[in-house]
Amino acid sequence: MTTSERLSRIELHSFLEEKVAQYNDSSFIQSDPISIPHQFTKKEDIEISGFITAILSWGQRKAIIQKATLFMQLMDNAPYDFITNMQDPDLQVFHKYVYRTFNAEDAFYMIKRLQWIYLHKGGLEQTFSNQFKAGAFEAITSFRHSFTENTLPGRTGRHLADPTKGSAAKRINMFLRWMVRDDKKGVDFGLWKSLSPSLLICPLDVHSGRVARKLGILTRNQNDKKAAEELTSCLIELDPKDPVKYDFALFGLGVFEKF
Repeated sequence: MTTSERLSRIELHSFLEEKVAQYNDSSFIQSDPISIPHQFTKKEDIEISGFITAILSWGQRKAIIQKATLFMQLMDNAPYDFITNMQDPDLQVFHKYVYRTFNAEDAFYMIKRLQWIYLHKGGLEQTFSNQFKAGAFEAITSFRHSFTENTLPGRTGRHLADPTKGSAAKRINMFLRWMVRDDKKGVDFGLWKSLSPSLLICPLDVHSGRVARKLGILTRNQNDKKAAEELTSCLIELDPKDPVKYDFALFGLGVFEKF
């Protein structure tokens, strides 16, 4: 699509709304990593499984789902109970766990810090909500500080996005979309009622970035924090209350339609 062929604002809005309706549907769940937290009903189980799945979400979706499923199985498919009652010997079930660059050392650290978050910081929702009114990136930065508290092993740091270094924080923004948006379609959970979907940042990856540039709603070449902010600003103009619903449209167009 060339610049001259780009849709008018009205046409763009109509086109993206159509694609949101197509992909923001329960049929989307089965083949997506969001299927992992959908296995649970308890709020804390959904949060913890969603967070871990999001951290693992790079690469092929089938592999992500397989490895996230295994992670849940190693926690006896009871994430909150495992996290809050875990003692060091319990972690040995993860000693052979590996997915791409994420290994047992990373699993040990993530589990221990999640335990600390739930036992001493009021849980994931409370920890993210501390700075959320200032914006999603501010909340992610604050969360990263609380999660690490100067204890983060060097190799594990790569798995926790740092917006202060320009990261688009795609995986954490995706997790926040899952927890905050109440889409009434049974896909995103809408569990965190204290956080506004209007402040979310659109998860930005190679697929959504490529589609957004083709549609003329993103000009920056890098898929970084500035690009995520630019894209989200354009989406806010289309729907100020729920801008990241268009993530479904961009993702669907990129992955399923090869737009």
